[in-house]
Amino acid sequence: MPKTANHTSVEDLNRANLGKLPEHLGLMITEVADGRVVGRFSARPDLVAHTGYLLAGAVLSVADILCAYGVSTAWPEGASGFTTAEVKCNFTGILREGEAICTATLLHGGRTTQVWDAAVTDAATGRLMAAFRCTQVILYPRT
Repeated sequence: MPKTANHTSVEDLNRANLGKLPEHLGLMITEVADGRVVGRFSARPDLVAHTGYLLAGAVLSVADILCAYGVSTAWPEGASGFTTAEVKCNFTGILREGEAICTATLLHGGRTTQVWDAAVTDAATGRLMAAFRCTQVILYPRT
């Protein structure tokens, strides 16, 4: 496994949210550790579809954001950036109101790729709402 370093914190990521999609979604980062990022957001009326349920796109976006933020917790030595290569999300539940918790965890941390999983759960019941997985390609300066 390559040598990695955590280059972020709860405060850094909440600051990064400001003025961008994560702030609009109401995403609040609550925990940052090596290979793990946790956040919460609410099922506000503007994030609920005409069906009365939280928009799938909002759930998917939060999971993707937290996995991307997670790369900063397992930054490979010498890396200069990353890009998403693939995402997949299976929806297993719904939320009409209340809060959701998203927990992103590093499944594979290689030198050229990272695979992240995120579980989105109903904060009140702990019930799984979505299982998300993405692959990040780690970029290095060209020599």
